[in-house]
Amino acid sequence: MSTGPLAETTSGGVSVTPGTVQVWSDLLCPFAHVAIHRLRAARDRLGLSMQLDHHTFALELFNGPHSRPGTDSEAVGLGVLAPEIGFRLWTQPDWTYPSTVLLAAEAVHAAKEQGLRASEDLDAALRRAFWFDSRSIGHRQVILDIAEEVDSADAKSLTDALDDGRARSALMADHAIAVTDIIQGSPHLFLPDGTSTHNPGIKVHWEGPWASGYPIAEATDRDWPEHLLHTAAG
Repeated sequence: MSTGPLAETTSGGVSVTPGTVQVWSDLLCPFAHVAIHRLRAARDRLGLSMQLDHHTFALELFNGPHSRPGTDSEAVGLGVLAPEIGFRLWTQPDWTYPSTVLLAAEAVHAAKEQGLRASEDLDAALRRAFWFDSRSIGHRQVILDIAEEVDSADAKSLTDALDDGRARSALMADHAIAVTDIIQGSPHLFLPDGTSTHNPGIKVHWEGPWASGYPIAEATDRDWPEHLLHTAAG
């Protein structure tokens, strides 16, 4: 949902803990899925311990319910630039498509009680469940079923956190920042040294209006994750 080129900017007051990369994104944003997949793969390849600290840029709080045509068309466009991601279009009945993923985003926040690894792994599992398996990640039971599949997360603790809503304020605190000009879109990554990058490594442009037109893939930089991780590691 964000189509800006790689750009370095100051963090604008966002505080990033050393040893982490702060990631602002929406769970249904295909650009974010590419960035996070490539970042995690590069980290594993380099043997680094850098963790991802996920924050929510909730597109539905800006645009209303998620639009399947827009998401599908972006995924098709990005599939040309990033075939290794393995994007798949939604294959389940239309009425099961998640028009909201706020509860899933809340779950990613709630998992931070168990540590950033649990939160990061749950975020990745939710994205895989949506993009690869067409699972309706807006639904409470689906979210909890996915949590059961994440080794680093305790699904029982997550259930309690979702049911008492303890992470909802963190989600809405993110939105209070997202509506400012600090966050440029999904994804936006912030580093401990105060720099940031919005939608790194991907460039597309639209032909026709969003959701009824289609994105044209222009360029991709596969090396940005290693540069970013080395910078983040100091």
